[in-house]
Amino acid sequence: MNTILETSHLSKVYQNDRGIRDMNLQLHEGDVYGLLGPNGAGKTTFLKLITGLIRPDQGTISMFNTNLADNFAQGMQQVGSMIESADFHEFLSAWQYLELVARFYPKVTRARMEEVLERVGLFKVRKEKIKGFSTGMKQKLALAAAILPEPKLVILDEPTNGLDIEGTVMFRKLINQLSSEKGTSFLISSHMIHELEQLCNRVGIVVEGQLKKEGYVSDLLQSNQSLEQFYIDELQLSEEKEGLDCA
Repeated sequence: MNTILETSHLSKVYQNDRGIRDMNLQLHEGDVYGLLGPNGAGKTTFLKLITGLIRPDQGTISMFNTNLADNFAQGMQQVGSMIESADFHEFLSAWQYLELVARFYPKVTRARMEEVLERVGLFKVRKEKIKGFSTGMKQKLALAAAILPEPKLVILDEPTNGLDIEGTVMFRKLINQLSSEKGTSFLISSHMIHELEQLCNRVGIVVEGQLKKEGYVSDLLQSNQSLEQFYIDELQLSEEKEGLDCA
């Protein structure tokens, strides 16, 4: 089982004492890994660190056996990502935006651009200005950009925010198809715990900047425990432990 992402003792602490501390995580080839945790737990900070949007205070990040501190471009060339809310130059059309993204990937063709827009349900509105898009449509366009270069790993932060029921179903089908047909790996941070239960083979729970627990979803379901209950139990255990430590 090949490890495509590994973080070792990764830390980033802000002035308000939030962030992540000593984060050790491994993502294996073929994984669809769900990252769960309360608001402010450090999930987005972690995703920003591994995509190079911010720098760590300490620790290492290895992507496809490349230390990102040594060769960021090489490590990230097989990675697509969507971090936090989608943000665009709204005077562009959806098609123009993908053309802009495609300039970074010489192998991306017009046919590929058409394919991803069709997959996320935006092909019919490809010539419309982004300023007229709803939040859900912008999320779909950001997802299209993330998968455009056919990456081996896709990193998604709250990808279903703003999506309606139809969009959420589309998202689920897309992840399942890319995972099963293309062998694409995913690291997904989301509050939609029932969606992650259907999508992911592994999950990790982040509480107060630390990875508290990991598990295989199949093992949790075999023990007649839902992913939601597993999550709630781990949060309660963390709260109880913190209370004992403070006593």
